[in-house]
Amino acid sequence: MRILSLNAWGGKLHSPLMKYLADVDADVLCLQEVARSPTTEAEWLSYRDADVELPQRANLFDEIAAVLPGHDGFFCPTARGTLFSGDTPVASEFGLATFVRRGYSVIGQALGFVHGSFSPDSWGPHPRARNAHCIRLFDHDAGTPITIAQMHGLREVGGKNDSPACRAQAEALVGLVHQVWPGDERLVVCGDFNVLPDSQTFQTLGQLGLVDLVVSRGHTDTRTSHYLKSGRFADYMLANGAVSVARFDVVAEPEVSDHRALLLDA
Repeated sequence: MRILSLNAWGGKLHSPLMKYLADVDADVLCLQEVARSPTTEAEWLSYRDADVELPQRANLFDEIAAVLPGHDGFFCPTARGTLFSGDTPVASEFGLATFVRRGYSVIGQALGFVHGSFSPDSWGPHPRARNAHCIRLFDHDAGTPITIAQMHGLREVGGKNDSPACRAQAEALVGLVHQVWPGDERLVVCGDFNVLPDSQTFQTLGQLGLVDLVVSRGHTDTRTSHYLKSGRFADYMLANGAVSVARFDVVAEPEVSDHRALLLDA
């Protein structure tokens, strides 16, 4: 089974992103920063927040679904706010997307907020609400189930150091996983956690028997050349001892976001 985790950056690098997602041949794709704007036919919209303006693919979820016709998609919004087509406001949802190849049976799932709650009429105050999605699949080739969870961690204004909210987020993620995972089978947890490698998050996730594959295998950078700030860690993938890791990579090329893709063959 091939599992991909990637912060899609709102589809800013749209053409290489679409090609990569179609070519990588992942069975399960765990994607963060995905938009859906069903009331517009515009391809691009703008996200505006104070002096920040970022281009967003208006219906990135639908575009990814179109290049993955053999997968079922699950869209998990954290908020419904406003993007802009020129000066015209457009209602849009933003959040996680999980795609599962149809050869795998989805036998359990849970969706919940690990920080805050759904904001129906704005993006909400900082640090904004975050959610996580956990699915349990039956892998017919292996003859066993596997549980996979993804999270987009909260982004604190003061940086990526631990905080009470960050610790509460990790505990909420563990609680969500326990809703789906029976405790005696393969478990993978991934996403853009927005924490540093020494975060308490990893001790908390260690309660599930999880070990991070990024730092433990010597990777020192999960960002691409499009990320111009210091602090090169954001994305992680963890697995428990029941997972047989055939290959794990923090993908440097092609660059399809300001985050690198994490790719696990298990």
